[in-house]
Amino acid sequence: MTSTAQAAQSGAKATHPEHLGHVVFITAAAALGGFLFGYDSSVINGANGGIQDRFDLSSGATGTVAACALLGSAVGAAVAGRIADRIGRIRVMQIAAVLFAVSAVGSGLPFSAWDLAAWRVLGGIAIGMASVIGPAYIAEVAPPAYRGRLASFQQAAIVIGIAVSQLVNWAILNMADGDERGTVAGLESWQWMLGVMIVPALVYGLLSFAIPESPRFLISVGRVDEAKKVLADVEGDIDLDARVAEIDNAVRGDHKSTFRDLLGGRFGLLPIVWIGIGLSVFQQLVGINVIFYYSNLLWQSVGVDPSSSFFYSFETSIINIIGTVIAMIFVDRIGRKPLALIGSVGMGVSLAVAAWAFSYQSGNDPLPTLQGATALIAANAFVLFFALSWGVVVWVMLGEVFPNKIRAAALGVAASAQWIANWVITITFPDLAEWNLSLTYVMYAVFAFLSIPFILKFVPETKGKKLEDMG
Repeated sequence: MTSTAQAAQSGAKATHPEHLGHVVFITAAAALGGFLFGYDSSVINGANGGIQDRFDLSSGATGTVAACALLGSAVGAAVAGRIADRIGRIRVMQIAAVLFAVSAVGSGLPFSAWDLAAWRVLGGIAIGMASVIGPAYIAEVAPPAYRGRLASFQQAAIVIGIAVSQLVNWAILNMADGDERGTVAGLESWQWMLGVMIVPALVYGLLSFAIPESPRFLISVGRVDEAKKVLADVEGDIDLDARVAEIDNAVRGDHKSTFRDLLGGRFGLLPIVWIGIGLSVFQQLVGINVIFYYSNLLWQSVGVDPSSSFFYSFETSIINIIGTVIAMIFVDRIGRKPLALIGSVGMGVSLAVAAWAFSYQSGNDPLPTLQGATALIAANAFVLFFALSWGVVVWVMLGEVFPNKIRAAALGVAASAQWIANWVITITFPDLAEWNLSLTYVMYAVFAFLSIPFILKFVPETKGKKLEDMG
């Protein structure tokens, strides 16, 4: 997708309160795609046990079903930008909403595990599209004075979606008397968990008809009068002709970077591109998505009953939200690198403690009381340190660290690396946990500690720097 229009000139007036309320509504509606992103990527956590039992799957096959959505996400993220430049941002939101809804119905009524996997891939495509179109649309619609705060809606919506999915899963499980394969109105509880996503998908689709198209897209296709109306609604009392001319010049001056622009470094790609890939890969190799995709199975494996495991998963999601808020407060105050370093140390220690606790597991027996409590505390500490650092910092830095002329292409490569690393961790965890859960967490801890020298030696501080200064 073409880059976001530059901020208005200093003569532009601030958005009036009545306009800001309209902008907040528009932003919240667009960010609902982020909510679905978080909800769909996490809802599988509650359904894994029921799916494994229903279709008599091995741990590896269960991991494949859980992880296959991530492959669809890579596809969706890759195509969303080009489609949006052709037919508009709103149409892409509507396509994503339809894919979310169809995936929810198909996933809730599968005939087999592989049919379920196909519906999950379709939902993954919607996740990828939402992960790209939401932030881009918000950045293009938000007034320059409020862009940073409004852009944070997307990340907040993602972590809220994760939390709500855990709460819904817990409620459905209780309706089924705590049985992951218990029936509610003729369907097993895990089917309801996957199928309920049709509700927010429909809301997302309906709201997309109530918000305006991006003025940047409208100007790019010659619909200037419509663009002026949107700008007047969201930015208030400004010189519309000057603002349209500014956006038009930015659109015409955009450099559409390609993969070829990223070549030329010692190891094929430019060094800054490898730094972006490293940030993306380390973010996933610490095993954060294991918590959100498999935490119910994880806690049940150490002796926690299903109802309680759902409660612990929801509690973890709340901690994720708290950590994200902390990161939003401090990322511009203390800088990206210090926050990332704090997170790396905290995650490494937390994962090492969890590994120690899980080393006391014996077969299917529950952990001893001390080790069980320690594992719970360590897991929650890990999520908190991740959320207040790498969960936000990586996305902030990926948007800042690349030079203008390669930003779009470099972001695409880094995002693809992140989805692939996410897929690798997700698909391998069930077999690794079955082999040795403690050593699996040792591995994640090692990656957390290895991220420290990577940050210190290679990652530049981008706090306070203009995007134009990144070279």
